[in-house]
Amino acid sequence: MSTGLIIALIVIVAVVVAIAAVLTLRARGPRHGASLKRRFGPEYERAVARHDGDAKAAERELSERVERHGSLQVQPLEPAERERYEARWTAAQERFVDAPREAVAEADRLIAELAGTRGFPAGGQYEEQVAALSVHHAHHVEGYRRVHRVAQAHPDGAHDGAAGTEDMREAMVEARALFEELVRPSRTHHDGGRRGAAGERTAAPATRRDGHRTPSLLHRRQAKES
Repeated sequence: MSTGLIIALIVIVAVVVAIAAVLTLRARGPRHGASLKRRFGPEYERAVARHDGDAKAAERELSERVERHGSLQVQPLEPAERERYEARWTAAQERFVDAPREAVAEADRLIAELAGTRGFPAGGQYEEQVAALSVHHAHHVEGYRRVHRVAQAHPDGAHDGAAGTEDMREAMVEARALFEELVRPSRTHHDGGRRGAAGERTAAPATRRDGHRTPSLLHRRQAKES
């Protein structure tokens, strides 16, 4: 076999391999995007919006998050630790009526500390902590972002007055869903609940026997004060 023929065969094989790789990537693309959309839910839509509608860029970002944090092992909480965190959250809710800004700041600190205890990046690495939480608690991480934004807002800014109090109340309510997921004991057996990527059941709203949601302590306190 001549050298020229060998070179020609090598080129042909390389071209065929390249074409096969491109076709494989194209075939995987929609399925990969659909998988990310199912996994991240509302977080997928937020990523797309952040990239001005560029779904591919959003999917690259979300894939990188999964690569960095997908194998994170959630650490268990001792019963005494769980009780302390729950008591602190209850105290923050009770404090909201008289000092909403301080209550929101405490909720922000509490989620950051609790996430760190469960094995997520420490609260001092806020962006990385949120990225990791979004991989394992995608449906509730926005509540943490919201309470953090409100907690970081300057007291003389747009968060003062009645509207500011309502914004803070909504942030506390939304953030509570993530807190409840983080403080819940890890479960290793199948009990019919929907599970997140970290192996824990996702939060379900408390309901009464008549099917209505049970109001949170924060709502009950505010109704009593009004």
